[in-house]
Amino acid sequence: MADAQAPATTTPRSDNRGRGPQRGGRRDDRRNAADAAPKEFEEVVINIDRVARVVKGGRRFRFKALVVVGNRKDKVGVGVSKGQDVQTAIAKATDVAKKNLITVPIANETIPHDAEVKVSGAQVLIKPAAPGTGIIAGGVVRQVIGVTGVRNLLSKSLGSTNKVNIAYATIDALKTLVPRDQWLNAPKKAAKKADKEETK
Repeated sequence: MADAQAPATTTPRSDNRGRGPQRGGRRDDRRNAADAAPKEFEEVVINIDRVARVVKGGRRFRFKALVVVGNRKDKVGVGVSKGQDVQTAIAKATDVAKKNLITVPIANETIPHDAEVKVSGAQVLIKPAAPGTGIIAGGVVRQVIGVTGVRNLLSKSLGSTNKVNIAYATIDALKTLVPRDQWLNAPKKAAKKADKEETK
């Protein structure tokens, strides 16, 4: 009888208490793993505007984002898109920019030659610069060039101050650049190098 009346030993309920930290730890590990993965492209939001569309019931407001992406080597792209909120607009603009990447010919951390392009009312002039000059540009042009591998550049933005047009003018100016090995006098040098290698 004494054994039957002995109080039963109760074990502490540690299962539920232990689950919380474990789950939180798993989530943190996943976040850290995602953050540790290096991004191939760097994204820079140049401008965000609130735009309105007039409908029968009034105005519908949305956001328009201008984003530039680049890998800080030779790829760069610009995208513009709209969304119901800021994050949606930025995500859509980033996707547009990644679909319209261009390759920038780079020679000694600068561009191979001058280029001047006009898009709508915006006119952009870019020129190569000596080592140590840095990126001499303002506003949108600096942000676009900043995500490329160009380290020395001179530029001038003329005409319109519309950021979208300036961004597209900068991209078009980079598109017109021709690598040095494709210049008219380049094949002769290449042929001389080939002859020297053959003689060796």
